[in-house]
Amino acid sequence: MECGRSVTMQAGPNIPMVDTALPRPDKARTPPEDDMLDLTRVLDHARIPELPNPYFGKVRDCYDLPATSSEPARRILISSDRISAFDRILAAIPFKGQVLTQTARFWFDHTADICPNHVLSYPDPNVVIGRHLTILPVEIVVRGYLAGTTGTSILKLYRQGQRSMYGHTLPNGLRDNQVLPTPLLTPTSKAFDGGHDAPLTPAQIVGAGLLTAAQWDEISGIALALFARGQKMAADRGLILVDTKYEFGTDDTGRIVLADEIHTPDSSRYWLAAGYADAFAAGSRPPSFDKDVIRAWVAARCDPYVDDIPPIPPEMIAATATTYVEAFERITGQTFVPDLTGATPLARIRATLAPYFLGAD
Repeated sequence: MECGRSVTMQAGPNIPMVDTALPRPDKARTPPEDDMLDLTRVLDHARIPELPNPYFGKVRDCYDLPATSSEPARRILISSDRISAFDRILAAIPFKGQVLTQTARFWFDHTADICPNHVLSYPDPNVVIGRHLTILPVEIVVRGYLAGTTGTSILKLYRQGQRSMYGHTLPNGLRDNQVLPTPLLTPTSKAFDGGHDAPLTPAQIVGAGLLTAAQWDEISGIALALFARGQKMAADRGLILVDTKYEFGTDDTGRIVLADEIHTPDSSRYWLAAGYADAFAAGSRPPSFDKDVIRAWVAARCDPYVDDIPPIPPEMIAATATTYVEAFERITGQTFVPDLTGATPLARIRATLAPYFLGAD
């Protein structure tokens, strides 16, 4: 990977001042004249008081647009550059929000035949305007390997001696990062307003009335079909889609709709297929294209569910930004083009969304 000129990264959430460079990953193509990402352009929040009905998540800042005489109720979803893991915000990674939005766009376009999705339009590289949905209170995680770092991952539970989890029973003798005989559905409760996800079984989901039996059957079938499509397309690009998370909602007719994001580096774990066999044989973590880069760094230095998170060093911020851009290009086969319009990303987004401001004509 060739290096270019340095840029200065401004101070932000866990981002100290540093002189660093972020070269573009694809050496096979002809780079533009300035082949650097400007690490000063960070969208650490998208809090816009002129927009109605805000909801601020760990990564996305959202606004609900009420129905009008000509438009149904809609939701504005703005992907910030915040990176979340272990139920907390770790840092802000330049251009991460654009990467997530555009990666999800690629997958929404390639899976619409399996399940309808919430997208109505993309007015900005970080912004989706979607159908207003009633979000179902269960997240569906599909896992193809014994992997993970969070408290609800099957690897963590397996290491603790558990063999029965999420309604499945795993055999003894499995190794870290081993492929499973068949992909497993591992649903969790949907933690609204910053709460903690909790493992669930299908019987618990239906018994507690979180979903009807018909909804569970439909959602589980859709999730497995989406995962199979994702694994096949990832394999074609030399990647392994290890596991991923799906969120679903219902529209005003009761139809199940795919929401939030799909197969992004935040909602999914990707490994490089070429490095998997050697890493598995050595008992080491396979090379990845996801937020495991920073998540593993934190987990190696503290108990992230209990301890204070140590400051994320600037070189880790830069490396993670590089990883996200490489992930986009490797997953989609497209060249990442950072949007550098506007004085700042927030100023650009504000200008784009001005027609939706309260009181706007």
